[in-house]
Amino acid sequence: MLQQTTVVAVLPYYESFLTRFPTVQALANAPDADVMAAWAGLGYYARARNLLACARAVTAMGGFPRSIAGLQALPGIGPYTAAAVAAIAFGIPAVPIDGNVERVTARLFAIAEPLPAAKPAIAAAATRLGAQPLAQAQPSDFAQALFDLGATVCTPTSPACGVCPWMAVCEGRRAGIAAGLPRKAAKAARPVRHGVHFWLTDAQGGVLLRRRPPRGLLGGMTELPGTPWRATVWPEPEWRQHVPMQATWRAAGQIRHGFTHFELYLDVFAASVTAIQAEGFVRAAAALAAEALPSVMRKCVAAALIA
Repeated sequence: MLQQTTVVAVLPYYESFLTRFPTVQALANAPDADVMAAWAGLGYYARARNLLACARAVTAMGGFPRSIAGLQALPGIGPYTAAAVAAIAFGIPAVPIDGNVERVTARLFAIAEPLPAAKPAIAAAATRLGAQPLAQAQPSDFAQALFDLGATVCTPTSPACGVCPWMAVCEGRRAGIAAGLPRKAAKAARPVRHGVHFWLTDAQGGVLLRRRPPRGLLGGMTELPGTPWRATVWPEPEWRQHVPMQATWRAAGQIRHGFTHFELYLDVFAASVTAIQAEGFVRAAAALAAEALPSVMRKCVAAALIA
């Protein structure tokens, strides 16, 4: 959950998730839809799918592998997570490189090349840190100390160099460039995509929903039916070809949502019918909080409800 999400945002999800799935076996046995619903709102939903696949793989093999290579072979576990689990859970000497460790290492060794090109040099420097006697003798403590150093002392802006235990040997501080490291290459402007989604309700207060394909962006999540997302705006004659059923559709507003690689604008249209006869499934509007609706869809729902 902490990959690409802040601690403050994660805490309530983490506590609720562990209450609902207290063991690896409980998670492995859970239906996909229940796991996605518990994750709804955290974003980056491939993490939830990978977590579930990983739990099932671990359960099938009778426990976690106790090597970096074995951990990295599990679904959704890359070099960082494998190193973190190996060091913290199993005491295997390894340096997990997250954003904090990346920043500490770049400053400590004055690695001025911009990211992402600097990543190999940072990884090599982190390996040098991991070869120190303390890192070899206490891998868990060393890894977590690096995380905390970056989070509380060697912060992105205004690093507290005066209280840093590595102040005397920090090459970035000596060169007067520590605060500007690691440098980052200029980001290209994010492309824009457009779509239309439909809020269709019936006389009993039901809402038409559908499930997204299991793979790809927001895979396996629940959504309001709608058009594909594309680079150009959908004119009315085109979006009307995608309505779930014929009805009197009215504009319910537009929402904007930022994904990592693109900006999305969605127009929401709403209609009410006596009975829904369309592809998908119907849920009570009052029960939508329990559905696996990603944040972008919750914005669409909010727009429809206040229209």
